[in-house]
Amino acid sequence: MPHLTAADIACLEKVYRLNLINAITGFKPANLLGTANEQGRTNLAIISSVVHLGSNPALLGLVMRPPTVERHSYDNIRATRSYTLNHVHAGIMRAAHLTSANFAREESEFETCGLTPEYLDGFAAPYVQESRLRIGLTLVQELPIEANGTVLLVGAVEHVYLPENDVQRADGSLDLAAAGTVALSGLDTYYEATPLARYGYARPHQPLPELSVSGE
Repeated sequence: MPHLTAADIACLEKVYRLNLINAITGFKPANLLGTANEQGRTNLAIISSVVHLGSNPALLGLVMRPPTVERHSYDNIRATRSYTLNHVHAGIMRAAHLTSANFAREESEFETCGLTPEYLDGFAAPYVQESRLRIGLTLVQELPIEANGTVLLVGAVEHVYLPENDVQRADGSLDLAAAGTVALSGLDTYYEATPLARYGYARPHQPLPELSVSGE
């Protein structure tokens, strides 16, 4: 088995190291981050760093790269404290990936990449109309990561919009394969989700119950 130490990793060529370290965590969620500035100019960016932080209250974390250069999404979130997360599916993944290009601040990735901003229920940030699962969040805390200058944004879940088709199970969990949500590996490779198994609550020294992976 190939083995790399921290010293080995530090010596790797920059792009090689970037690709490797972005891939070793495994599959990640592919979301479009929707924001607008105080004048209403919209911004959209593909991200893969969303993490669950808790369900009561409902909190999601989002890691942003160091704000050492212009970060349009980060600036908009700090200014308005509102942002949206929009699941990517196969039908929009090409357009979603295009949002990673370094567009000028005055350009809206919605318009340039062929996606539609949608404002719902008076929320200040735009959703992606073409997305099938959308979340509206309010920034409640910002935590600097001193080790590398990144920033963890903690958002309170204010709104959740689920697909019209039956993707929510009776216990509240979601069949993301039925929703068409795709996963992201590294920086540029997208995968369809295929459920293999679903297990019940694990208890010591007891058989592990198997649950249906369907949307029932």
